[in-house]
Amino acid sequence: MKKLTINKFLLVAALPLLLQSCFVAKNYDRPEVQTDSLYRTDNLPQDSVSFASVSYKDVFTDSHLKTYIQRGLDNNLDIRIALQSIAAAQAYVKQGKAGYLPTLNGAASATRTARTSENGQFGSFFTQPFNQYEASGTVSWEADIWGKIRSSKRASDASYLQTVAAHQAVKTDLVAQIATTYYQLLALDKQISVTEQTIDNRQKSLETIKALKDAGQANLVGVDQTAAQLYSAQSQLLDLKNSLYQTENTMSILLGEKPQSYERSSLDEQSLVNEMTLGVPALLLRNRPDIMQAEYNLMNNFELANVAKSNFYPSITLSAQGGFQSLELDNWIDSSSIFANLVGGLTQPIFNGRKIRTAYEVAKTQQEQALLMFKKALLNAGQEVSNALYDYNISVEKEGYVTKQVVALKRAETNSEELLNSGYLTYLDLLTARENALNAELNLVDNKFSQLSATVELYRSLGGGWH
Repeated sequence: MKKLTINKFLLVAALPLLLQSCFVAKNYDRPEVQTDSLYRTDNLPQDSVSFASVSYKDVFTDSHLKTYIQRGLDNNLDIRIALQSIAAAQAYVKQGKAGYLPTLNGAASATRTARTSENGQFGSFFTQPFNQYEASGTVSWEADIWGKIRSSKRASDASYLQTVAAHQAVKTDLVAQIATTYYQLLALDKQISVTEQTIDNRQKSLETIKALKDAGQANLVGVDQTAAQLYSAQSQLLDLKNSLYQTENTMSILLGEKPQSYERSSLDEQSLVNEMTLGVPALLLRNRPDIMQAEYNLMNNFELANVAKSNFYPSITLSAQGGFQSLELDNWIDSSSIFANLVGGLTQPIFNGRKIRTAYEVAKTQQEQALLMFKKALLNAGQEVSNALYDYNISVEKEGYVTKQVVALKRAETNSEELLNSGYLTYLDLLTARENALNAELNLVDNKFSQLSATVELYRSLGGGWH
């Protein structure tokens, strides 16, 4: 009989633990995601450090560029907005940590009852007006049997980490935008220099052809064609200067400064990274801030689904109230005026207009949406890496051909002048050769810029710039 009693006691004691193991909120596990072949290249080392793990201070060697990046990180408005989001999320984290603690409320009141109903509960006892003074405190605590409070805390933690990752993503994009804009300024400087040199040459050519016309060795058509080509170059120079002006204004927005001109080096001084190790595709999960942000969003929705599920089960609350209560002000704070009570409550939702089930179904739907967004972010990252890598490889390969094209067209321009003087070519052939040579030089500058911008994009797409 005694043994049976002990077994019953152990069963009763273990029952809450058994219920908890059945209904407690589940732990988050990262979903299965495929990272193979994300980069669309076979040239991948299986054990390597990603290019993205390198600090921007080591990736970019231009001292002016590094200074501007640091100024942007300090002053950019998007960065400062992201920091405010982090501060707000930190407040929710503190609230989540306090969820395990009991709540404490204090109250004080003074009541004068002028008249009581003779037929009421206390009507036969109080026939005259009376006063009542009370000062009390109430402590309430909810038992986290189903993991509701724990899941709420984890959801706030995930939300905070999501804002941190969002801040890192802003930093990554900002570093890439500043670097690309800086290289664009250098490319425009180079193109302006090439165009200005071309204008000088064409002005000299115009003076020469006018002298030849006066000497009867050229006609007005040659003069007009040379002048038209000069005007075309001068117009092109204005377009380049306009682009330079607007690009400097773009840089000022990125740095959080008023519009101004920025000191810089030259395009020819820029050196590209010789060794760009991609790292295995799985590194994107820890390097790309937007992917981390998407996963923290998934974690947040997972925990909120846990909270929604726990609302189906009863909540157990313990509360205690105590203080001083007296009908006389003189005896208010007195040992005889002390009162206290303890209440244990269990609340089980039964009919509530389907609100709990609807909230749970919505939470599960949002969790599935967050999962799909996480997978989409990973696919987009792979696409961006593939595109940037291919752009870089193409621009490197293209540089050799464009360089040869410039050399060939420069030589053709020189030969055209000699043949024109010998009477074997028309002046129109020389003008065409000159125009082609100018366009080829400008294309060479564009290709150099494409290499630099592709390097920056590859660095960004791998998740670099926020370390």
